[in-house]
Amino acid sequence: MTKLHPTKNDLPAPARGQLVELLNERLASAIDLQYQAKQAHWNLKGPRFYTLHQLFDEVSEMAEEAVDELAERAVQLGGTARGSIRLAAEGSALEEYPLAAVSGEEHVNALTAALAAFGTQIRAGIALATELDADTADLFTEISRNTDKHLWMVEAHAQAKS
Repeated sequence: MTKLHPTKNDLPAPARGQLVELLNERLASAIDLQYQAKQAHWNLKGPRFYTLHQLFDEVSEMAEEAVDELAERAVQLGGTARGSIRLAAEGSALEEYPLAAVSGEEHVNALTAALAAFGTQIRAGIALATELDADTADLFTEISRNTDKHLWMVEAHAQAKS
């Protein structure tokens, strides 16, 4: 079980421990997603460079907001946010980003896969969090909506060939 710091939060300690573990699992993937989007942003080449460059930066910013919210919620519940790069690399459930990706299409496909996988993980978190704490479930729901919005925006570039 997760070691918890003293808090006056009235959620039972076992529930808080489970939630902190869940939040930290999703935190690792959120950090990974943030930097996968940056990987695409930095290494993109091709005719849609400017549009995709900006979009990938927006995805990174969305993931960064999720990182902050997940980490802070873990600490609010008396836990410790496990947000170092090394811990994120060990704990992320996302597939490794393809370093050979160069074209817009390659990056769109890779980032679409990462966003979809992250969205699936977050929705699975909603189900467990709903049993334990409405506030944490609400946080996961907000992150899910933002992830789906950005998945739609990135995926649209693969759906219509221009």
